[in-house]
Amino acid sequence: MRNVFNVKSLPGLLANYALVLSGFFLVQCTPKNTNEILIGHFASLTGTEATFGQSTEKGIRLAVDEINAAGGIKGKKIKLITMDNRSQAEETNAVVNRLIEQEKVIALLGEVASQRSKVGALVAQPKKIPMITPSSTNPDVTAIGDYIFRVCFIDPFQGTVMAKFAFDNLKVKRVAILREIGSDYSVGLADFFSKKFKELGGEIVTDLSYSNQDVDYKAQLTQIKSKKPEAIFIPGYYSQVGLIARQAKELGLSVPLMGGDGWDSPKLSEIGKTAVNGSYFSNHYSNDSDDPVIKDFIKRFKAKYNEMPDGLSSVAYDAAQILALAMEKTSELNSKNIRDQLALIKDFHGVTGKISIDKDRNAQKPAVVVKVDGATNKFVTTVNP
Repeated sequence: MRNVFNVKSLPGLLANYALVLSGFFLVQCTPKNTNEILIGHFASLTGTEATFGQSTEKGIRLAVDEINAAGGIKGKKIKLITMDNRSQAEETNAVVNRLIEQEKVIALLGEVASQRSKVGALVAQPKKIPMITPSSTNPDVTAIGDYIFRVCFIDPFQGTVMAKFAFDNLKVKRVAILREIGSDYSVGLADFFSKKFKELGGEIVTDLSYSNQDVDYKAQLTQIKSKKPEAIFIPGYYSQVGLIARQAKELGLSVPLMGGDGWDSPKLSEIGKTAVNGSYFSNHYSNDSDDPVIKDFIKRFKAKYNEMPDGLSSVAYDAAQILALAMEKTSELNSKNIRDQLALIKDFHGVTGKISIDKDRNAQKPAVVVKVDGATNKFVTTVNP
C-alpha cells in the first residue's frame, strides 16, 4: 500500500517537531551548577568484589559530607558521582569515559582492584583528568602517567612486609604460594613476596595458580600438602581466599595462611568460617590503634553507618581528604592544577598513617599486619617503609 501524506497535518507536525527540538536544546544548553565541584568515583558496587566498592564508597562519602558541612572547597560544595563497574574491566572503561565525557568530572577516585584501576587510568591519563586510586597496590597503575596517583603502599613493599613477617615473626622457612593467574594484583604480590622470602633465606616449596572462575582448589592444595610447607601465601581476594581456606582445612592442612590487603572484607569470615581464623594479612589500617585520629574516625564512621570501618573505607576516606586538600591549594580550580598539587602532598596525617606522595606518584606510608579472629582482625604489628 502507498503511504499518503496529509498536507493539512503539516502545521501540527512542525509545531510538535519545534517543541521537541526546543526541549532538546534546553537540555543540551542548561549549564552545570557552577557552585558544585564534580568528582567521579568508579567502583565495584556489585559483582565478585562488591564489598571493595561498597566500603570505598562509604569512606569517600563520609569525607565528602564532612568537607561540604565545613563549607566545601573555595566556597563550593563537592558533588560525588559514583558509577558501578560491576567488578568488570570492560564496564570500567565505559563508566570512566561516561564520568569524564558526560558528567564532566574534574577528578576521579577509584578503583580497588589494580586491574580495573589500570583500565580507568588508561582512560583518564590521555584526557588529563587526575585520578587517585585509594587502594590499588600494583606498581603498574601509577606508571601509566603523570595524572595517576595512589594513597596506599605498593606491592613491592607489601610483599616485603609479609615475607619478613613470615621469616622473622612466624619463624617459617618453607612456604607454598597459591596465586590467581589472571590478576595483576595477585601475580605481582606473589612475585615480590617470593623474591624477598628467598633473599631472607627461605624456600618456596611450590608455586601454583588458580583462575578467577575456579571454585574447587583441592587439586592445588593436595599438591601443596605433599610439599609439607610451614605456611601458605595466598595473595588473592576474599571471595576466593575464604573457599581456599575451607578446602585446605578439609584436606588437613593446618599451617598458617597469609595474604595481602585483598583479604580485607567482612565476607572473608562469612565465606571461610573458622578456617580463616589464625591467618595473617597485610593491611592499610587497624581498628585496634590508639591513634586519636583513628579513634575519632571510627566514632564518626559508626555514627553515620552503624558499623566499624575496614581498611578500604579508611584509605578511601584519606584519598578523598587528600584530593580536597589539593583542590583547596590550587590558585585556580582545574584538572592540571589539581594534578600539580597532588604531586606536592607531604606528611599528610591520615587515618591510615602519615602519607607523602613520591616522584612516581605513589604513597610512602606504613603497613600493618593483622590476624584474623572471626569477624575481627587483630592488630599484630606496624611496618614502616
